[in-house]
Amino acid sequence: MKLHELKPSEGSRKNRKRVGRGPGGTDKTAGRGHKGQKSRSGAGKGSFFEGGRSTLISRLPKRGFNNVGTTYEIVKLSHLEETGMDVLDREALELTGLVRRKNWPVKLLASGELTRAVTVHVDAASAAAIKAVEAAGGKVILPEAKGSDSQVSDSQNDEKAG
Repeated sequence: MKLHELKPSEGSRKNRKRVGRGPGGTDKTAGRGHKGQKSRSGAGKGSFFEGGRSTLISRLPKRGFNNVGTTYEIVKLSHLEETGMDVLDREALELTGLVRRKNWPVKLLASGELTRAVTVHVDAASAAAIKAVEAAGGKVILPEAKGSDSQVSDSQNDEKAG
């Protein structure tokens, strides 16, 4: 037996039904009945259609809190303690695996303790986290766009004064 001689068993394969292709039982209306929305191409109302009335989801009362604010990558003080690095910016945090999502801003939270001085460059930080880092002898550097909330390094302050 050769490859070109192979073919399926008799009756194991069946031709597909070609509807709307001339007389033979499935011509004209092609098995869709007569007229109406369901006979048209692209027809259908969707699985949540309720006959034209308001949908269930719009009729139910809306409760709770929907936070539409910024979603942050969270870094804790205890994580900074474990890294062993003195200067932690975005690249260093990604390198250590503390930050995974590259397009999310990073926020420092005061969870855990910090016993050594570190300089941290983040997009946001809680007030308690900033106090804890400064108490350990370090600095938290936030972007300038934040306004009066941002902390800047001493060299940047000298440039502004001069």
